[in-house]
Amino acid sequence: MKVLSGFEDPACRGGFVAIGNFDGVHLGHRAMLAQLRKRANAAGAPAVVLTFEPHPIAILRPAQAPALLTTLERKLELLEAAGVDCTIAYPTDRALLDLSARAFFDDIIAGRLATRGLVEGTNFQFGKGRAGTVDLLRDWCRTAGIACDILPPVSVGNRLVSSSEIRGAIARGDVAEAALLLGAPYRISGTVVRGESRGASIGFPTANLDRVATLLPAHGVYAGRARCDDGWFAAAINLGPNPTFGEAARKFEAHLLDYAGNLYGQRVEVEFVAWLRNTQAFAGVEHLIEQLKKDVARTRALVNGALDG
Repeated sequence: MKVLSGFEDPACRGGFVAIGNFDGVHLGHRAMLAQLRKRANAAGAPAVVLTFEPHPIAILRPAQAPALLTTLERKLELLEAAGVDCTIAYPTDRALLDLSARAFFDDIIAGRLATRGLVEGTNFQFGKGRAGTVDLLRDWCRTAGIACDILPPVSVGNRLVSSSEIRGAIARGDVAEAALLLGAPYRISGTVVRGESRGASIGFPTANLDRVATLLPAHGVYAGRARCDDGWFAAAINLGPNPTFGEAARKFEAHLLDYAGNLYGQRVEVEFVAWLRNTQAFAGVEHLIEQLKKDVARTRALVNGALDG
């Protein structure tokens, strides 16, 4: 997949295009991308995604900017896996945000992208003040001779798939619900930094992750898996304080099962498979060790067989 930051490369022109933030690249996004790929294949044209970096709300209303579900790097991986030929990660600026809906359509969709067809969802809005609606888009596309597919929302059971729904599930620790709507376990990444080494002293060494740019789940203990330079490992994950040792600071610690290497300084990816329990204070280290053994056993049972990368 070609990754661009502007419209100059001819690889992005004359294709079928989907425009949006694509945060999480969830099941709703994947339905759009599947239709995009289908339309592009039928026309012998490139499948193009136009996304924005950072999220426009981060510039317009920084205090209201949503916590991200994916870094740009992870988003690009997922878009490529969905069959996108070219992604334009456009640097969001005031000039872009000040374009009227008509100017956005004429200058970018019809002009710089020379779009042959669009694939969007029913909630797509564009232009200054989000004044551009899908009804306007259909009309303008019809006049310009541009195909326009507007796809209905995707539901899982009675749950509507959206980035905001997924954020809500993650924020309350329901990582199983988030995975259902995402179509894959929720994944974050961070850099391993030195901690207090208390876990190692009681037989459960942990990787302490810092510099996480995306939304963290609620405090608790989780079963998951982690990928380091040596591959994937089942992981028992603790998010939150360590009240047994009188620590109130929130930490992100992952105990990689059956791993014996040095992770300091590595960038580690962590996937959340299941919530296990709340964080809690134990009467002593012995009680904590007994619970950690149970956490590890449950993690191994839940994640076993899923470590195929």
